[in-house]
Amino acid sequence: MSVLKEIQDYIATLPEPKRSEMLELHEMLLQLNIAGTLWFLDGRDALGKIIANPNIGYGTQTMHYAGGKTREFYQIGLIANQTGISVYIMGLPDKNFLKENYGTTIGKASVTGYCIKFKSLKDISLEVLQQVFYKGLEDR
Repeated sequence: MSVLKEIQDYIATLPEPKRSEMLELHEMLLQLNIAGTLWFLDGRDALGKIIANPNIGYGTQTMHYAGGKTREFYQIGLIANQTGISVYIMGLPDKNFLKENYGTTIGKASVTGYCIKFKSLKDISLEVLQQVFYKGLEDR
């Protein structure tokens, strides 16, 4: 099964209004991530046990770890959780960047080092979130 089909099937399982909101964000990111890589992580470990919420990823970057190890991972992650939606911007060099640049303009959201968490799209500025997406998909 293709990654796009896995993502579509996953979004279809979500209850409304989260389904519609995740679909709207997914479509927005697909438009911005032209020719980029899509990821779908189902939240299961190697034994098939659920250890995390499923997440959808957009773009590709090389993550550098202490000790010199590297791995490919997504640049932007989209996760539906029990209380709303979380958007992860991975690989930012400054842990304060999101909070300092978007924390006061995004709307009713919790903004941390790499995550913007909100209950509903109606609580945030989609224009500001799109700016975050552009920043998140920049080459690193």
